Amino acid sequence: MTTDVNLPHSRLPPTRTVKRGVILLVLALGTFILGLAEFSMMPMLPLISDTFNSTPAQSGYAISAYALGVVVGAPILMLATANIKKRTALLIFLSLMAVANTLSAFASSLEQLVLFRFLSGLPHGAYFGAAILFASTLAPLGKRARFMSNVFMGLTIATIVGVPITTLVGQYLSWRYCLAGAGVLSFIAFICVYRLVPQLKNSQASHLLNELGVLKDKLVWSILGIVIIGFGGVFCIYTYIADTMLDVTQSPAYTISIAMVMFGIGSTLGNYVLGKAADKSALNSTGWVLVGAVLFGIAYVWASQHLWLLYGVVFFIGCSLGLATLIQSLLMDVSPTGHAMIGALVQCAFNIANAIGPWLGGIMIANGGAPSDTGYVAATLFGGGLVMWALSYIQIQRQQHKLALCKV
Repeated sequence: MTTDVNLPHSRLPPTRTVKRGVILLVLALGTFILGLAEFSMMPMLPLISDTFNSTPAQSGYAISAYALGVVVGAPILMLATANIKKRTALLIFLSLMAVANTLSAFASSLEQLVLFRFLSGLPHGAYFGAAILFASTLAPLGKRARFMSNVFMGLTIATIVGVPITTLVGQYLSWRYCLAGAGVLSFIAFICVYRLVPQLKNSQASHLLNELGVLKDKLVWSILGIVIIGFGGVFCIYTYIADTMLDVTQSPAYTISIAMVMFGIGSTLGNYVLGKAADKSALNSTGWVLVGAVLFGIAYVWASQHLWLLYGVVFFIGCSLGLATLIQSLLMDVSPTGHAMIGALVQCAFNIANAIGPWLGGIMIANGGAPSDTGYVAATLFGGGLVMWALSYIQIQRQQHKLALCKV
């Protein structure tokens, strides 16, 4: 990761020598901020309820608004910036992140907070899409998925370090400091991108018509279905870990933070390992990870009776977050164009999954199930993702068979 980017195969200006590792670190800072802004709100909901004298359900609109912002903003902003150079697009997205997070910190009512959280979500998917595409451009042959996983690593590290720290800051100072910190970090990331990330010329694949063409590809939507359905299992378990530990495992409250750290470590390790696996066979690796996720979803129910077993299962559920890199790489393999839109669509799919998983888990609990029974719901969702993977596998095999016949 110490080689320079001004190599013959690179499209970077020959007069600008920048370490690839430095560029990836700067891009990962942006995803760290996004992870911080998204995941830190969940443990801060009780504090927001106290501030605005609202119910937990009403405060939860702040989380839903962010997810809605991601789904709305990702495709629109990616299309709007399709013909803009990637560094310029990244700067635009970071500017929006800085302004919206800062405004959220100064919200004077819950309605304002919900609005500003929606605005904060708008650049989320677009930044991810642009940053991952930038990383894939820098990558040497055979290391594309690994470079993309390095950018995604910022979000997984946020779950280990950022969320626990912001939770403490929110509890001892105010949740407003957390959102203000995200705004400040966004400004710092803006400066780093401006100073350290070189400008790249857009390839033909980045043009608007090529980005729109992705939306017509049935295989792309089939693969996205793996995320929309399958990843709902991750968020179903993640949302109700605290309730499971308090009501079923009956462990002290401080153990919840340990479980969250275990999840974060698992997601970081899974992202690293599966990033390497994706460069060898993204399709096969995706299938095996989904099979494992189904088994660990079921194991979650039984492990909830024993704290240390629960830690282990939560760790492996966290590892499944590495599917993000696998899916991203798989989509770029099956679609030669529209990679920026693909990056945005993947983030949309994740946030839809983030809505589906907790909703179905909540239905299970509302109908008399224990919080740990969300493991069964998660396993079912992982199984649904596996079905979508099988459908995608069949389509890919058919395409490869047709190509083989054409060559003959």
